[in-house]
Amino acid sequence: MNLTHVPLRVATGAFVLNSGISKLGADEGTAQFLHGAAAGTYPALFKDMEPTKFAKVLAYSEIGVGAALLMPKVSATVAGAALTGFGASLMGMYLKTPSMTLDDGIRPSQEGLSVAKDVWLVGAGLTLLSQGVLGAAKSGAKASRKASKKAMKRVAPR
Repeated sequence: MNLTHVPLRVATGAFVLNSGISKLGADEGTAQFLHGAAAGTYPALFKDMEPTKFAKVLAYSEIGVGAALLMPKVSATVAGAALTGFGASLMGMYLKTPSMTLDDGIRPSQEGLSVAKDVWLVGAGLTLLSQGVLGAAKSGAKASRKASKKAMKRVAPR
């Protein structure tokens, strides 16, 4: 893990992990609220799912994303992709729920403010994802150059 990623991964990982753990014991009303929001935005995926089951799946998904961010062995690319996907699903819900935005469809209403702020999850995820991909590309290019130099030494006349 790149040391410069530690603050970003710890802050977002702890936040998402805590959010997931807090949903494990969701009561029926909370489960119905969470399910209603998801089913309204992504009906093909969640419309037929039982609310309590949805709340558990959501909780375990958040725990998985949070844990991936906190585990040093998980690459920035994988952790960033998971966080980006999670954050993007929240942004989708925000943008597809008319009551969450003002008339322009972008700026948050009072109701949407708590979800609109989650745009930082997308930014953090994209940062980790892009740095992970670029870091891997640099490592691959460096290894390729090293292998080429080694091969050239073997075939070059002395």
